[in-house]
This record gives sequence, structure tokens and C-alpha cells, in this order.
Amino acid sequence: MKIKKVICAPGKTGFFFDDQKAIKLGAKNDGAFYTGSPVTEGFSSVRQAGESISVIFLLEDGSIAHGDCAAVQYSGAGGRDPLFLAENFIPIIEKEIAPLYEGREITNFREMANIVDKHVSPSTGKIYHTAIRYGVTQACLDAVAKSQHKLMAQVVADEYGTTVSDKLIPIFSQSGDDRYQNADKMIMKGAEVLPHALFNHVEEKVGLKGEKIVAYLEWLRNRILNNKPFESYNPTIHIDVYGTLGLVFDNNFENIANYIGELEKVAAPFKLRVEGPVDMGEKQAQIEALAEIRRLMESKGIKAEIVADEWCNTLEDIIDFTEAKAGHMAQIKTPDLGGINNAIEAVIYCKNHQMGAYLGGTCNETNRSAEICAHIAMATQPVQYLAKPGMGVDEGYMIVFNEMSRVLALKNVL
Repeated sequence: MKIKKVICAPGKTGFFFDDQKAIKLGAKNDGAFYTGSPVTEGFSSVRQAGESISVIFLLEDGSIAHGDCAAVQYSGAGGRDPLFLAENFIPIIEKEIAPLYEGREITNFREMANIVDKHVSPSTGKIYHTAIRYGVTQACLDAVAKSQHKLMAQVVADEYGTTVSDKLIPIFSQSGDDRYQNADKMIMKGAEVLPHALFNHVEEKVGLKGEKIVAYLEWLRNRILNNKPFESYNPTIHIDVYGTLGLVFDNNFENIANYIGELEKVAAPFKLRVEGPVDMGEKQAQIEALAEIRRLMESKGIKAEIVADEWCNTLEDIIDFTEAKAGHMAQIKTPDLGGINNAIEAVIYCKNHQMGAYLGGTCNETNRSAEICAHIAMATQPVQYLAKPGMGVDEGYMIVFNEMSRVLALKNVL
């Protein structure tokens, strides 16, 4: 079967683009907006509407395959590609990428994905923006699945030598700034990992000594214990602190390790993960910092885990962090890796090298990218999979739960 035509459609995402650097420098919330001026190149305001591009393959038999190009909420931060605006990138897809696929026979996923993921743009001399590679490779996976009359999860499992899971992958739900009411929603739905909580500002959210996180974890622990949806409910508490512990403790790694140990006691009896304890401003320093914090935690008998996020963006980054034991878990932030083939390989690599694999992403994705990543999750079986897009809990949790449930229902039928 051949791809007859490639079509682009501009779209919206489930959240916003936020200028992380401006927020860290003190931009304040004003309702859904942020006050102040942006400081990261490409931003017209500290927060602006998220954008996507649907890449649609018209196939020879009349069927349609599609994927969505999307970039993370904090685009342009932590070594990531710049802001992704549809009007800037649709012409590139139409002029440079569509000709690579139109008229091409659909073969296997790896080959189809490598066409765009490894291709150098003739106009820039560089590989394409991560968001472009992300969406086009999604369409490739969908096209291969349709040509073979298989689930996308089955295509991944067949090509990478894995097994499609016989149960749902634990879902990690994120609260955004509404960390109290949204946590209630997560508990009610029985989310297995919660609540993310968005601790991205020292004075307002973390506390000058970390005391606001302590207070929140006390509340959350009690909220779970008092409102369990079923008796065996035992979720993992996973919070993202966006490097703010480095600011609070002046990058004193032993003090950070001790503080995480205190948080572990507060969160008990639930397991605790802390994502992004520090942001050292560049990759090698980040690797060394997380490796040292992990070493200190283990030497002190602290069972909580730290999660690598900032500066751990590409497949190569994930390999480097894993080899250095820089953290206990790596977030595989799917849009940051470009082609979804890289996300698949990242999960498999982490699992084979004793690093926790968190198949993540961003609130700033779409329903389509979340559904396709759900197939990747079912085929590769990471420790957890992010509920996305959005920060409202209900929508993102529904999308990924239902898609994984459909895979379970169909995997032994198709």
C-alpha cells in the first residue's frame, strides 16, 4: 500500500506554552495568565496558547493515518528546541517532508520513521524540529498498522521484540496549579501515580525552606488515607519540583538528600518520587548532580526516588543519564525525543539497564499523540505512563485509560 498524499491541519493543544525562565525569574500568576514580559526567544507572552499540527496521510486504499506534531509546555528551556508555532512549520512539512512520503510504499515502522527522524533539512542543514519528527512518525506508525490490519501496539511489539501488556500501565496524573481539587479527582479515579503538583516557584509554592511542599504532602497523605476508592489503593506520590530544591538549598546535595528523606517520612506509607530536584543549567553538571544526590540518598537508606527530567531530552541523553545512574528514573518526555521510534528505544534501554522508565510527555500535547503513546506504553511496558494532555485530570486520564483499555480488549482478537 502506498501513501498518496500528505496534508497538514493546524491544531490546538491541551494546554499552553509557558516561558519557564520568566516564571523562575518571578513572573506571577494572574488567573490563567502570567504577568511580566517573556525572556525566552520566540515567546510573545509568558504564557500563550499551545499549537499543534496534524499530519494526515491519505493511503492508497482510501484509509487515513494521522499523527500530531506537538512540543512541550516549557519549549526553549533546558536544552529543548524552540517554540513550535503552526504557521512557521506547516510550510516546512508541505515543502520538504511531504515529498519524502508521497508515492512511497508503506514498509515497516522503523524504516518509515527514519525517513524523517534522520533526515537533514535542505533549508537549514539540521535535523527537523522535534515536534515535526514526533507527529510525522506517529502518522507512520498509524499507516503501518492500517496496512497490516494490526493495532499500533502490535506493530511496535513485533518490530522491537516486546510483548503487549496484559494489563493497563500505571497512569501518572498531573494536577497543574490546582493541586488540591485535582488531587481529589485522582484519588476518586484510583490513579496509581499522583499528583505532579507543579512546584515551580520557590516563594509561592515550595517555601523558602521547603515547608510548603511538606505541608502539601501531609495534606495529600491524609486525603488519600481518608478517601480511598478501594481498600487496596496504594498509589505512588510523584511530585515535580522543577529544580527549585537547588535554589532552596543552594545546590548543597547532601541537604537536598536529607530534605527528600524528610519528605519520604511525611509521605509514608506511600512511596515517594521527586522529579527534577535541581537544574544545573547544562547536561553534564545535571548528570553529576543527580548521580551524587542518588548516591547520598542510598548511603543514608532513603528509599524515595529522584527522577531525571531537565537536560535529559534525547535518546542519547537518556542513555547517558542511565549509564551514570543519574537518578532512579528517567522521564522519557516523548515530544523532546523527536520521532516516537526514539521513545520506544528509550523505554527498552532503561528497562534493560536498571533505570526506571517513565513514558511521559507534556500537558501541551493532543488527544491523538496521547493515544498513540498509549500504544507505545502497552507495547513496551514502562513503570508508568503520563495522563495527557491538559491539567484538568479528567480529560487526560480518560484518553489514556480508554485507549489502553481498547488495546487490552482487541489485542487477542486482531
